[in-house]
Amino acid sequence: MNEQKEANSCDNRDAAWVVIYAPLSTAELKLFCKDIERLFRINPMLNFKKWQSLGSNRYYFSGQNISQDPPFDFELTLAIRQLSDGIEVEYAHGLKTRTTLIIQPLQGQQATQQKNQSILTITDYYDRLPENERTQQLHLVDKSLTVWANDLHQFLIYWKKWSRYGPWRWFMHHVWQPMKPMGRRITYILFWVTFFELALILLGAAVYYLEYTE
Repeated sequence: MNEQKEANSCDNRDAAWVVIYAPLSTAELKLFCKDIERLFRINPMLNFKKWQSLGSNRYYFSGQNISQDPPFDFELTLAIRQLSDGIEVEYAHGLKTRTTLIIQPLQGQQATQQKNQSILTITDYYDRLPENERTQQLHLVDKSLTVWANDLHQFLIYWKKWSRYGPWRWFMHHVWQPMKPMGRRITYILFWVTFFELALILLGAAVYYLEYTE
């Protein structure tokens, strides 16, 4: 079963949403989602320029969104509000009004079969402007929601498996997180190239040892 559902949009609420089945408990997932900067940095369609805390659960965020062609630059002021079942991110200006992250427990046979414990529903709302004005700004719609959900789901799997280890958490926070998405992809490719080169060297050494040491 797919771990995220395709985003739906242009309904009567002018919203798009995606559902993620998460391996964390609701308490663990709520704690994870409190790191707002990390949540946004996991999105591979966002190139960060600046992230600044303004105090009182408010942040300034600027960068480039590459989910559209051509990409578009943005500057946002975010206000974070804690909900009983998640978090709401309100945007002071721009086409998008708010993003909600609603966390619910996954129970019964579905939870047992999938080895997941909770459901995260992310919804983007675009109801700030009248419909005719929104239509004229379709080039500024954030189309990264499904891609973001896919990467966030994968990150949560890694988090469940490796977050108990301090060196892994340090690397992800201080090295991986500040990287631009392109830098992460290049690092990933270099890692596997190095891994296969090392494997070939070890294989060659093993063949040499077996051939010439008998």
